[in-house]
Amino acid sequence: MKKNSVFYISLLITAVIVLVGLIVPGPFAQGMNVVKEFLVETFGWFYLIAMFVFVIFSLFIAFSRFGKIKLGPDDSVPEYSNRSWFAMLFGAGMGIGLVFWGVAEPLNHFVTFGGSEQAADLAMRKSFLHWGFHPWAAYSIIGMALAYFQFRKKTPGLISSIFLPILGEEGVRGPIGKLIDICAVFATVAGIATSLGQGTLQINSGLNYLFDIPTTRLVQIVIIVVLTVIYTWTAVSGIDKGIKLLSDINLLLAILILVGAFLIGPKIMTLNIFTNTLGGYFNNLVSESFSINPFGDNSWLGSWTIFYWSWWIAWGPFVGTFIARISKGRTIKEFVLGVIIAPSMVSFVWFSVFGSLGLNLDLGIIDKAKEVTETALFVVLAEYPLGMIFSIIAICLLCTFFITSANSGIFVLSMFSSEGDLNPGNDKKILWGVIQALLALVLLMTGGLDALQTCSIVAALPLTVIMLLCAVCLFKALMQERKSELPLQEEAEKVPK
Repeated sequence: MKKNSVFYISLLITAVIVLVGLIVPGPFAQGMNVVKEFLVETFGWFYLIAMFVFVIFSLFIAFSRFGKIKLGPDDSVPEYSNRSWFAMLFGAGMGIGLVFWGVAEPLNHFVTFGGSEQAADLAMRKSFLHWGFHPWAAYSIIGMALAYFQFRKKTPGLISSIFLPILGEEGVRGPIGKLIDICAVFATVAGIATSLGQGTLQINSGLNYLFDIPTTRLVQIVIIVVLTVIYTWTAVSGIDKGIKLLSDINLLLAILILVGAFLIGPKIMTLNIFTNTLGGYFNNLVSESFSINPFGDNSWLGSWTIFYWSWWIAWGPFVGTFIARISKGRTIKEFVLGVIIAPSMVSFVWFSVFGSLGLNLDLGIIDKAKEVTETALFVVLAEYPLGMIFSIIAICLLCTFFITSANSGIFVLSMFSSEGDLNPGNDKKILWGVIQALLALVLLMTGGLDALQTCSIVAALPLTVIMLLCAVCLFKALMQERKSELPLQEEAEKVPK
């Protein structure tokens, strides 16, 4: 037990939260809301600054002299093709969220900001902001640092390993290193539970809208149980079999519904939205990254931007570790371009297509779609040709994204709780699969979407500090490697040619 204290302590903390939520759901939900309000009011500025730092640092490292360094030995090559690599990182990193918010977020912002042309423009720009460079930069901080130490420096696959430059081996193996890994495990469980809860709500709402299946806790429990069996099985099958295969299927389904939605939607409007919003995104990137109201109400900021930033941060250890695991042999520059630039562009296209589907409709239908976030996609698709078919594809995509996110999470949690073992045992995979499902159920039972959002915000605060220190550690290690190589380069230059 002493040897694997991270596993037992993390398990105990999660179990206590699950039990408290089941026994006293009312007080649990109220307590979570109090904590959420405190964190948003007190540390909102900190989340904003940290996320922008992640963007700048990642791009700086990629395009600096360090960009040519490989995440592994100098002679290593990537283990997976670019297609499979992208499919796995995209499915793990954000997939289910795109389906959930692709229509719902632009419409929510559009109505909130007044329903005008300016409101539509701002709604799309905010959607781009929340799903653009920032989340992927948060993933890349941990992914890049962990892959560097794990494959180039031969350290265990643990977040604490990144802290070797400032803690040393004794510090990493001691209480501070254990605390870092425990925070990573808890944040990972909370972040994944948030997404699984959202996915369950939307799958249930979609089935209700299309087939009149009731929206009840019992149905949601059945959905989670069925999908838990599937995602646990694929996690037990391993990366090369279950996770890789399902990620490839996932990507094909996503491309199918994206292309189909573009073809049945307002094509010129979609292209105009993409072009205009992309320009607005880059033009306002800095100002909107730091936008907070120092003199008034920040409730919208807390419900959207701060929620997203904390959600991405909570997902940082999980997605970062999984991306690191599948990125051996790639250069730092290749890693950053693949993890930040490419997925962000896909997100921009996704929101342009599905945002235009919603914004092209009458205000009455928009108001109806906004009423229940989980059904927004299905309400909008019903207004277009082949809407029923695309809705069924969307539900299938939700299920596959649900599974790919969860099985990747199980794999990473099992690594964290197995001393960084790159091929953890199936017993831990099964255990973490059950725990994830239980926590998602507890959050749904104690407050639905609000409780899910609160859980991410609470889990992200300590992790933000850890991730900022990860950037410091990586930079320090890269500088040390650079200094050690300079004498060798100078000697080589002195040799007569």
